[in-house]
Amino acid sequence: MADWAPIAKEYDPLKAGSIDGTDEEPHDRAIWRAMLARYVPNKGVTGDPHLTLFVARLNLQTTEEKLKEVFSRYGEVRKVRLVRDLVTGFSKGYAFVEYKEERALLKAHRDANRLVIDQHEIFVDFELERTLKGWIPRRLGGGFGGKKESGQLRFGGRDRPFRKPINLPNVKSDFYGEGSAEKRNWSREGTRDWRTRDRDHERSRDKRWGERERSWAWGDSERDSKEERSRGRDRKDRDR
Repeated sequence: MADWAPIAKEYDPLKAGSIDGTDEEPHDRAIWRAMLARYVPNKGVTGDPHLTLFVARLNLQTTEEKLKEVFSRYGEVRKVRLVRDLVTGFSKGYAFVEYKEERALLKAHRDANRLVIDQHEIFVDFELERTLKGWIPRRLGGGFGGKKESGQLRFGGRDRPFRKPINLPNVKSDFYGEGSAEKRNWSREGTRDWRTRDRDHERSRDKRWGERERSWAWGDSERDSKEERSRGRDRKDRDR
């Protein structure tokens, strides 16, 4: 717990798929794909990665000129790279903005997140491809944002930081028969006692119901005999 942090310091797909980074087995196909991926960062990308911001969730109509105009409010922009499809040339909805000074970078990272550009609320974070060890992009099952296969979320990033894990003592539960043999025997005897008690309770309940039915039947027969006697008296009175 001493080295715990809400933001990942090293990318691990298994931890990114866990809400608190404590999972030990992958439970999502995207995690498997990211763990099996052999991704190498694009060496053709130029610029200083420590002065570059990642901007996502852009409107597909947003242009480089619009991004440069918006992000120039926080400092001097060296370069804007809007990622486009190689075939169609259309925007993929994310870009990279490189600043000349670290002060401008930090200010934009703090203030530009969730800014609305062209009716879209954008997401801003530091570039991770060249700065975070073990980084796997979202197209290979990695990343930090959005939803993956089976609705699995990703944690450890700015948008969804890790939750602090709860350290519980390692205590075995005797509910499933764990622990010593004496405890297991005691638990079995206890279950037998409960079963016998339940059986006795059912028998006594059936007995009570039988008595009630007999009493009701006796009450009905007694009521019928009284009615017959009263009818006989009425006949004698009429004959007189």
